[in-house]
Amino acid sequence: MNANRKTMKEFAAQLEKLAEHLLDLLCENPGLERGYLKKVFYGSKGPTFGTKVSNYLPCLQPDLIKGLRAHTDAGGIVLLFQDGKVSGLQLLKDGERVDVPPKHHSIVINIGDQLEVITNGKNKSVMHRVIAPTDENRISLASFYNSGSDAVIYLAPALVEREENKDLYSKFVFSDYMKLYAGLKFQAKEPRFEAVENTNNLGPIAIV
Repeated sequence: MNANRKTMKEFAAQLEKLAEHLLDLLCENPGLERGYLKKVFYGSKGPTFGTKVSNYLPCLQPDLIKGLRAHTDAGGIVLLFQDGKVSGLQLLKDGERVDVPPKHHSIVINIGDQLEVITNGKNKSVMHRVIAPTDENRISLASFYNSGSDAVIYLAPALVEREENKDLYSKFVFSDYMKLYAGLKFQAKEPRFEAVENTNNLGPIAIV
């Protein structure tokens, strides 16, 4: 038992390192310096990292249930190990539902709302859902790398300085966003961004 616990801790630690490496890669698309996203996510106590295992039971009439309804993830980056045989994950692309095929020894990378805000929409969070399987169990393992609870999320100053970019999002504390997200998870993300703008009391932020 202790050996299994140690192995899982080591596994989680490697996933967290991978998430941080991916954050550095995601700095390249909007033209941010390497390490910028990790710095913003840190807060006073560091980012949060956790793993969730989901088991979706088979259903003979999947059209009659909702499964995991369409949503975007609230945080930063998600590393998903899908079931190797049973499909179910769908992404919304150009208004169409696209199946993500099951595949052994692969990780699906999903971007959350915070990365969209920091990069001013250069890296967008992805609307996705899970439909119920028809004849077999579906198991997935998702690891979430999110901002620290007191981290302040806002558009990167390097992007503000570029004339072609406009600040499309308000700055906010991540924990405040999560309070709104709890009740609005399965709705469009834009109202969440507007709601947190109307409720936050943050003043000017000094960029260091």
